[in-house]
Amino acid sequence: MALARTMTGLVLITYLTTHFLNHALGLVSLDAMEAGRSWFLLLWRSPLGTVLLYGSLITHFGLALRSLYRRRNFRLAPWEATQLLLGLAIPPLLATHITATRIAWTIFDAPDTYARVVTGFWIFRQDLGFLQIVLVVIAWTHGCIGLHFWLRLKPWYRHLAPWLLATALLLPVLALLGASQAGKEVARLAREPAWLQATVLRPDPRSADDRVLQERIRDGILGALGASLAVVFLARAARRLYERRRVVRITYPGGRQVTVPAGATVLEASRFAGIPHASVCGGRARCSTCRVRVIEGAEFLPPASVVELRVLRRVGAAPSMRLACQLRPTRDLSVTPLLSAGAGPADALGHTPGAGREQEITVLFADLRGFTQIAERRLPYDVVFLLNQYFAAVGGAITGSGGLANQFTGDGVMALFGVERGPDAGARQALGAAREIVLNLRRLSATLAAELRAPFRIGIGVHCGPAVVGRMGFGETEYLTAVGDTVHVASRLEQLTKEYGCELVVSEAVALRAGLDVSAFPRHEATVRNRQEPLAIRVIADAGALALPAGAPPAARRARSASD
Repeated sequence: MALARTMTGLVLITYLTTHFLNHALGLVSLDAMEAGRSWFLLLWRSPLGTVLLYGSLITHFGLALRSLYRRRNFRLAPWEATQLLLGLAIPPLLATHITATRIAWTIFDAPDTYARVVTGFWIFRQDLGFLQIVLVVIAWTHGCIGLHFWLRLKPWYRHLAPWLLATALLLPVLALLGASQAGKEVARLAREPAWLQATVLRPDPRSADDRVLQERIRDGILGALGASLAVVFLARAARRLYERRRVVRITYPGGRQVTVPAGATVLEASRFAGIPHASVCGGRARCSTCRVRVIEGAEFLPPASVVELRVLRRVGAAPSMRLACQLRPTRDLSVTPLLSAGAGPADALGHTPGAGREQEITVLFADLRGFTQIAERRLPYDVVFLLNQYFAAVGGAITGSGGLANQFTGDGVMALFGVERGPDAGARQALGAAREIVLNLRRLSATLAAELRAPFRIGIGVHCGPAVVGRMGFGETEYLTAVGDTVHVASRLEQLTKEYGCELVVSEAVALRAGLDVSAFPRHEATVRNRQEPLAIRVIADAGALALPAGAPPAARRARSASD
């Protein structure tokens, strides 16, 4: 069902996109709109296009009714409630438009050119024109909400999100502006009675009886929509009476019990009782953030569906774990949610907490030199201010280069690179971040020159290799981090910057991964605890002058250009 909802939704938003593009041609001229309409109709009034469009429309509405029936309560997240209400508002608004265009053309052979439709909305029935504007806004907002909450689970989405947002805002605006410009054009043309007769009035073959029949068809559609909603709510009421005889008790951590009708999902039980429970996808089995560990009662649970099994296998879930949005217990059970209620899209496809995964990443350690001397004889407020300025400069360089600054301890920082994009990109990102950290601190030192006895100095160590990456911690302090030999080596390289009196020490493994020529920098072999063989490193005195390899992150390239 989730796949059917997604596919039909994609068909409908594709239709809206092409329709809006056709409207936007009104900014050129009414003739341009008509020319674009010929291509639009070639796609959507072909036999295949007709089946896809109206089949998707009916199926999508049917799935919405099914979802409405299956819900045990309406305690929804704000975005879910908004999408639901907008979705229910679309069919009645759409009924008039469909009967006046597609049905009138199909049954009565009435032309529905842009000249006739725009004239009708702009001159004769401005009230219907206003409803069309409302329909455009509602339908597009509904579709964009669904598209966003589907795509945000994709690892690549955050990189394209700004461009997609700009498109989502710009396209309906262009469509409305195009329709408005076309309206002004037909208002000018309609001053000529001959044009109005030839273009709008005379070509209409419908008789008075045909128009009455068309109105009845519209009323029939509206009646069918209202009846379908009434049937759903009556069925919900009947089910509620029946299910009162069968209830289950779900026990949460701390001994709290929630009693719900048999057939309700664990996620619905949590929402009914007001218990915070993560669910990034809104209970559609697209993510895994609602997953729970079944403590007691597992032997009485219904088997997982194919959809639930696919998600559980994807995240490497243990046999005792289930998706709360899909689990409908028929007997009492005890569960423990596995993710904090504030889990976001980044947690949706992660492994279960504590399990982690081993992958090759690049780790960067940075430590501020001589901060004790900088902080002495200063008020606590001033110390906190300087540290926050420092962390902003370092953290901005890390995130701007594509890394994850996951530990701030004292005046030190640990960052991970390549968790999502792989080891080669991670190495390039880390080197770009090291360079920008140094440049940011130089700019900060110049800004705070009157407050500092000496400029900020920093030591940075970078190393790459295998590490165990996962969400670790307890309660609200749980966060994504890494452990292993690679982390210890990177920390050791940062400490070596003191011995060599330099800003950056990198392992040759990082340079090799990044494709960076480091032959001009001094080579040393460092001994690292728990490693039998020495580690080849490169000592870089001035990290700000580091020539970045091809493919370095944009933030680092901008920093380089600004310093040149």
